Amino acid sequence: MLDRLIELLVRFRVVTLILGICLLGISLVIGQSLSFDRSIDNMFASGDPLLAPYLRLKEVFGGNEVVLAVYPDPELFDESGVGMDRLIAMRKEIMALEGVRDVLSIDRPIGKEIVNPDNNRAIKLRDTFVRLTHNEAGDIAALVCILVPESETKVTRTEIIDQIRSIVAQQPGGMITGEPVMVVDGFRYVEEDGARLGWATSLLLGLVILIAFRSVRWVIAAIAVVQLTLWLTQASLAVAGFQLSMVSSMLTAIVTVIGVATVTHVLIRFREFRAQGLEPEPALIETGKLLATPIFWACATDAVGFSALMVTKVGPVHDFGVMMAVGAMLVIVSVCLLLPGIILIGAYGSDAGRIWGEGRLDGGLSLTVHWVERHPVLIVLFSVVMLSAAIVGSLRLEVESDFTKNFREGAPIVVAYDYVEENLGGAGVWDIMLPAPETIDWTYVQKVHQLELKLKEEAPELTQTLSLADAIIAGSPLNLEAMRFDFLRNRAINMGMGMFQTEMPGILAALHAEDPEHPGQYWFRVMLLSHERRDASEKKALIAKVEAIASEFQYPEPKKGESEVEVLEPEQKPEVTGFFVLLTYLIDSLIADQWRAFLLAIGGITLMMLVALRNVRYALIALAPNVLPVLVVTGCIGLFGVKINMGAAMIAAVSLGLSVDSSLHYIIGFQRALAKGLTVAEAIAEVQQSVGRALIFATVALILGFSVLCFSNFIPTVYFGVLVSLTMLGGLFGNLILLPLLLRWTTRDKTPAPEPSPA
Repeated sequence: MLDRLIELLVRFRVVTLILGICLLGISLVIGQSLSFDRSIDNMFASGDPLLAPYLRLKEVFGGNEVVLAVYPDPELFDESGVGMDRLIAMRKEIMALEGVRDVLSIDRPIGKEIVNPDNNRAIKLRDTFVRLTHNEAGDIAALVCILVPESETKVTRTEIIDQIRSIVAQQPGGMITGEPVMVVDGFRYVEEDGARLGWATSLLLGLVILIAFRSVRWVIAAIAVVQLTLWLTQASLAVAGFQLSMVSSMLTAIVTVIGVATVTHVLIRFREFRAQGLEPEPALIETGKLLATPIFWACATDAVGFSALMVTKVGPVHDFGVMMAVGAMLVIVSVCLLLPGIILIGAYGSDAGRIWGEGRLDGGLSLTVHWVERHPVLIVLFSVVMLSAAIVGSLRLEVESDFTKNFREGAPIVVAYDYVEENLGGAGVWDIMLPAPETIDWTYVQKVHQLELKLKEEAPELTQTLSLADAIIAGSPLNLEAMRFDFLRNRAINMGMGMFQTEMPGILAALHAEDPEHPGQYWFRVMLLSHERRDASEKKALIAKVEAIASEFQYPEPKKGESEVEVLEPEQKPEVTGFFVLLTYLIDSLIADQWRAFLLAIGGITLMMLVALRNVRYALIALAPNVLPVLVVTGCIGLFGVKINMGAAMIAAVSLGLSVDSSLHYIIGFQRALAKGLTVAEAIAEVQQSVGRALIFATVALILGFSVLCFSNFIPTVYFGVLVSLTMLGGLFGNLILLPLLLRWTTRDKTPAPEPSPA
């Protein structure tokens, strides 16, 4: 049936080519609707315990999206008011933007009086908000821009970030930071990468085919297969309701290398049949019959390897696994529809030339077989040493918790974060949510103030703690602590809250608000500042310390004989959350998920190999030369102290799925050679020449394709490209050296049947 299908595809090649072109046009239209999911929430599973407090923070305090605008100004607190005029003008211009809810700056609430050195209220405000609205030297200004939730405005996040950046850039040295800026810039780089890297990969591999095989027709075939696969994949994802994510720029490059590697296998085999004297059409039919099975199972194992990523809790990685599984299987569709028509239409240019130096390559492959025969112990010993080193290195893996390391040095967002880290209170912004009363009184202000003092004392890594309690104490024209009666303090606080509600409603709503999902429950927000560029272990220790201190806060105070559990509902216990907390634990989840995905990929690929090869022994043998390079590369990451980011955390399952393709081609070729009556030694020698040559060309194509990822602006994409290339290179050596050795050890020559004795 398979042979008949191949004959039909070749016979009706014009029809399938037209169908492929029509599908390309339709998918181009449908694929345009594929959009990006730009939310940080998507990076976590819906049931992740870290996500619930963060979502509650956003829901209660109106989005929680803050942009910090900073610029140097030596005249900021000059008594002439020149610097403060600049600050106020910038603040008003930013506040006039549709997507901005409010702006916190040091001029509020007392205006230019803040520069008066004799005003005690101004001095208290400047001391209270130092490292947030200005630096200690008073020559750098910062404006905390609170954004309107994206669902409540027509202005996109990209537009509002660009508008704020344009306003701040009017001041020399002006720049912006913050979670929304990081997300917008990250997706901007991803979109640029997706467009640039896809065409760059196709053109590079097309150029390689042109130079190596001197055939324009095969270049067109490879690019056509890749483009149809890409657009069919994007159309399928759009119809299924998927959205692209921060790792989606890899989609184009990976589909490209899978497609080109598949076309390379077809090219090599087609060229061999043509060299035997077959006409183009019979040669392509024989090539299809020979390669249909290994190509199908190779794409299927690719899909299984990518599908293993679906066990991850990190949204972009989960979705990436789905996208690539779909793309790997659609390579088969594109090859069937386009390749026969492109290769056989017309009489000129279907034959590919031999690569310069290919004769030496053939000789080298023969020498490899003899070397494997003579040095089996050395090969095994080397493999054991590498495996031991890999295990040691895997135990030393460290995570990269600094999200700015996902961008190249010199990128605007990295420069801005470095500036804030060095000159202000740090780029790590996070929060404590405290249960609160509807009306803030002096008793509650004191409790919060005592909590902040304890945080500063016991967690000195925090550079600043700020809340509405600080603003009330510092901003009050009266000395609240010196008053004798609480009712006078409460009256002054009520007046201050009224002023906040009138003049700065957006800021007040971002610091004290009612839970919309639980009417009658109120929350009070304490903002924390710390340095972003710390080791993950230091960040976790700091977070744990803050959580322990915050857990001691109780509101209302438990009555005598009443336990804390009876007083506080689960929703009303103090919670520590924020972007800083989420990103600290994000890659931890990825590392755990990587090993789960890797084990799942091993199980799934073993099952696929068992079905494809119909031999348990060969299915297990095929894993060894591919699992070992994955473990070695992962171990080297730990041994050399390279920190794991999102790209590095995905390589295990992906690399295994891609590299095991070579083992499939090799073992299927070996089985066919044995079926022809060759001995084990003869079969290995034949397969090493025929399949081995194709494996080298296909692997080189894969590595060259992934090398384009090194030019990405998104560092996880760079890591992914480099590490997968190294793993593929290791897999090539494994399949040309370790695999023949294992096949020789586990396969016996068939004993010829005895000749019948004469009658």
